[in-house]
Amino acid sequence: VMEDPKEPGAEASPAGATARGGLSLLSRAESEEPSAQGSALFLGGSEVKSRAVVKYSSAPPRTAFARLEEKTDLKLPPANWLRESAKLGPAGATTLGNSKKSKPFSSFGMAYDFIDSVGNDVDVVSDSENIKKLLKIPYSKSHVSMAVHRIGRTLLLDELDIQELFMRSSQTGDWTWLKEFYQRLIDQKWQRKKKSKEHWYQKAILSKFLYYSINGDGAAQPVPSAAEEQESPTSSQTHDSEGASWPAPFEMPASVSEDPSASSQGLKNDFVRNILWTFEDIHMLVGSNMPIFGGGRYPAVSLRLRDNNKPINVLTGIDYWLDNLICNVPELVMCFHVNGIVQKYEMIKTEEIPNLENSNFSTKVIKDIAQNILSFLKSNCTKEGHTYWLFKASGSDIVKLYDLTTLCEETEDKYQNPFTMPVAILLYKVACNMMMKKSQNKKHYGTVRTLLLNCVKLLDKGRHPQIIASANYMLSELFQLDEPKKEESSESPLNENSDESYSEEEEEMPDSDENGSYGPSCDPSEDNTAVAVIKSVGELSVPEKYKSIHQIRPSCAFPVCHDTEERCRLVLGYVLEGLKSVDSSIKKESDLPAADPSTPIPLKYEDESSRGGPEGLEKQMALFLDKMGALQKGNGCSQSGMTPGSWQHKMKLQLILKSSKAYYILSDAAMSLQKYGRALRYIKLALQSHDTYCCLCTNMLSEVLLFLSQYLTLCGDIQLMLAQNANNRAAHLEEFNYQTKEDQEILHSLHRESSCQGFAWATDLSTDLESQLSVSCKCYEAANEILQFSDLKSQNPEHYVQVLKRMGNIRNEIGVFYMNQAAALQSERVVSKSVSAAEQQLWKKSFSCFEKGIHNFESIDDVTNTALLLCNTGRLMRICAQAHCGAEDECKREFSPEEGLYYNKAVDYYLKALRSLGTRDIHPVVWDSVNWELSTTYFTMATLQQDYAPLSRKAQEQIEKEVSEAMMKSLKYCDVDSVCARQPLCQYRAATIHHRLASMYHSCLRNQVGDEHLRKQHRVLADLHYGKAAKLFQLLRDAPCELLRVQLERVAFAEFQMTGQNSNVGKLKTLSGALDIMMRTEHAFQLIRKELIEECDPPKGDEAAPAADSSLNLNREEVIKLLSIFESRLSFLLLHSIKLLSSSKKKASSNTEEDAVLKANKHVYSQLLRATANRRATLVERIDVITHLLEQLACGDSGASGSAIQ
Repeated sequence: VMEDPKEPGAEASPAGATARGGLSLLSRAESEEPSAQGSALFLGGSEVKSRAVVKYSSAPPRTAFARLEEKTDLKLPPANWLRESAKLGPAGATTLGNSKKSKPFSSFGMAYDFIDSVGNDVDVVSDSENIKKLLKIPYSKSHVSMAVHRIGRTLLLDELDIQELFMRSSQTGDWTWLKEFYQRLIDQKWQRKKKSKEHWYQKAILSKFLYYSINGDGAAQPVPSAAEEQESPTSSQTHDSEGASWPAPFEMPASVSEDPSASSQGLKNDFVRNILWTFEDIHMLVGSNMPIFGGGRYPAVSLRLRDNNKPINVLTGIDYWLDNLICNVPELVMCFHVNGIVQKYEMIKTEEIPNLENSNFSTKVIKDIAQNILSFLKSNCTKEGHTYWLFKASGSDIVKLYDLTTLCEETEDKYQNPFTMPVAILLYKVACNMMMKKSQNKKHYGTVRTLLLNCVKLLDKGRHPQIIASANYMLSELFQLDEPKKEESSESPLNENSDESYSEEEEEMPDSDENGSYGPSCDPSEDNTAVAVIKSVGELSVPEKYKSIHQIRPSCAFPVCHDTEERCRLVLGYVLEGLKSVDSSIKKESDLPAADPSTPIPLKYEDESSRGGPEGLEKQMALFLDKMGALQKGNGCSQSGMTPGSWQHKMKLQLILKSSKAYYILSDAAMSLQKYGRALRYIKLALQSHDTYCCLCTNMLSEVLLFLSQYLTLCGDIQLMLAQNANNRAAHLEEFNYQTKEDQEILHSLHRESSCQGFAWATDLSTDLESQLSVSCKCYEAANEILQFSDLKSQNPEHYVQVLKRMGNIRNEIGVFYMNQAAALQSERVVSKSVSAAEQQLWKKSFSCFEKGIHNFESIDDVTNTALLLCNTGRLMRICAQAHCGAEDECKREFSPEEGLYYNKAVDYYLKALRSLGTRDIHPVVWDSVNWELSTTYFTMATLQQDYAPLSRKAQEQIEKEVSEAMMKSLKYCDVDSVCARQPLCQYRAATIHHRLASMYHSCLRNQVGDEHLRKQHRVLADLHYGKAAKLFQLLRDAPCELLRVQLERVAFAEFQMTGQNSNVGKLKTLSGALDIMMRTEHAFQLIRKELIEECDPPKGDEAAPAADSSLNLNREEVIKLLSIFESRLSFLLLHSIKLLSSSKKKASSNTEEDAVLKANKHVYSQLLRATANRRATLVERIDVITHLLEQLACGDSGASGSAIQ
């Protein structure tokens, strides 16, 4: 508010920043403004929308200004002059009116304080003085020099005082490149313009006027004029020289403070007020120091001092009008003086200011200027992080825009630009703020990524390692490692993948409209280094002259990662850059830490027990658990010399944890692709990262312990899959040993802090199957132990259940492995008659594993897997039983009590499995499997007792009873009715059981004497079981020989019964029944004939012939034997039938039916004799004869066959 706005005023350093401890957002009641909602002013019939909301104010409640009496001499200083006064606000004693010169980083101070607004909803952040200077460009001949920075869609404007810069350059040597460029541009030698004596005089009386206005008594209390003359200029000069507060390049400390805006580098928010000003459609965050007073009946007024001899010009009018609009002040009070003597006061409404005499201007034109300048800057300041220079020489009509960053990069030291650090910090803070917003959608990740990439690009790695490390960590955090692929691709379907597609390389081309003024000047005399030029300031007054369709994009593209590996690799790239920054900042004489005298140097040898085998693993597991216990207490230590709690320590912990997560995801992805060697390599890196984290961490978080449990679980899975895929071991080994340069560098950084050997026991690629299974088991056990350390078990029930399931599964695998080894030893045992110690040891190991596995599954109520492990334990018991079978000669062999003991144990485990399942509905397949195994156990036990009866220990009757009971139990658990893949097996088993029982009762009947009741019972049971066996064998197509054997035994049973009969009628009836059984074998003979014909005509192809021959010979022997027996028994039955029928015919009267049977039997018998006499007949021909004769018997027609069979 100087009298002549064209004259540059000296800046007094406001004390607001020192008085103010921090930001306070005002409510409407606390605000000093008349309305926090702003106002719309209607001027000259055309509406100009203006709305101002105070975001922050450090001014005290307003007080009325003191109206000075006429003739008051402002040349005399008041008693309170230059003393701190609450009424003038925190600016205190040094404020000499409203400062004309803003600080070079004033917009950054505001941006730091209102970080939410930057990059999103605000177009411009600046000092109100800079806004006014821009809007007055078409009216003013004075020079304009401003620095412009783009952050997202927001532009930051700061005064760039070239004179101050060049004074600094002459002292420090900075900015010499810009000085040379400026001198070429202006084509004249630069000289500092000295301020006139008039300037200091005007400044002094303005200051005294303001102090009089708050003094209240209006009385002048003069002080010695010498003091006045000395104090005012020296004070002003001092502040003038210090006012710019240019931070020297590189003065910013290496570590970023908690609040960089509060540093002593001139980045403070020094304004009394921060106002969100909306002018038409332009949103601006503006800083203002204008004193505002109350005026009695007026809510707020601004106070101005004017020389009555000098009329108000347009520039002053615009100045006053904009100040009142920005601060939402409705009235202007002007005090007129002549030579420092007060004359009068005049009150003017804000909306009347544009119509004052000698100060007429159009508000509509001001609005057009604002819109044109903003469009011009937005269209051309496209590169985030670059410093642009908006320059208009004094007296010139041409406005130019230069990219100082590009010019600076051509010099020897590209970090000479003092704006680099504040811009980088602001980019970083805006990115941090966007990251911390929980409501932030992933679509903004592209913007955050661009901000951070540009931040990193601006900074020198050697000078700002903390920001670079932190920015790289945040870049890695943008990638959600565990998100599904669908989400990531749907976020940005049209994005490019290259890193270069986010900032400067995607510069938008300027409009190609008829204005043509967006490009550099075509005039060859002009400097071609300008980014854009406004050829004449008059163009800014033309409505929408620079209206641009190009908006600064609110968001940028985020890379589409086509798979998990690509996403993780990007993350690891950022992690590596972050680790490099941290490591470079740790000042050490060498990368290796100095030796601690009290710590022994570890030698590179390994105890035999530490490699391979369960014993070594046990030892390593104990060490691991000790270490986990120590972590709970917290004793982090760093080999590289990092101080716990330092930024390096905190950042490295975060980066290492991120790398371990990325490697875990990579391992999991490789696992799903069945690349187990690669998966083991990645999980090894994940565990090495975690081991380093454990070494550094002073307080282990439960979340991190959970990660470790998950890593070890996956490691166990990988080791198990490697054990099960031993045939591809060479390929897996090659993948395991491969390592990228990036992985090596990350590992190098880890080795600076730790030996990374804490989990070596879990990640070795062994070639021994037992070792791999043991390692897998130990991984799961370690994962489970970690869950026990804190309350993780209850907090993560799903993971706990998964770990226990895997523990149960691996113990089952190991149990089966030992069981199969025991079975192999058993099969190799030929000479030795007793069970070897090795076999017994394997049984114990196997049983122990099954028992632990059952306990694991029972603890999580997994009944299905519990049943399966109980089933496997039953199988182990059967192997033990088989091992105890006597090695004596087959003729002396007896079923031993040890066999019985183990078979009964097996039965117990199978019954437990069924009880575990409860019903078949729980898991039908497992239920059926357990039933089948139980049936098999009973059947085997009964068969062995029947075939190798322990007669030396038990009576025959006792054995028969036990066999019968076991067979019936086997039948109970043999489901013949359910239609499934196992049904034919069940039918065959049931038929075999019935056959064996029938044979046993048949044998008892033959050998027993005495008890007739028991004999009758055996006779009935034998007949019953033979019938059931025959019925079941008839259902099977692949058991004709068994069916034939059963029928022949039935015939023998009938013959045995016939020997006990005395009457011919009874014998004839028995013979008739036996012949009837013979006739029912026709189906079996047809099946045998069909099979023999198929084997005689093998399928074409040489390879199938040998197999066909071998099976043919085997079948032939059995068939020939059964056929011979069948022929002899049929011959016997027919002969006896003929004899009995003939004798009964002699005794009794003629019976037509018996005569026909006799005749038929004689005919069949004669043919049978002729056929058996023919030794040249083939097997098929003999079967044909039998089937033909059986057909004749069935028909009972002696004349059925007229021709003789050869």
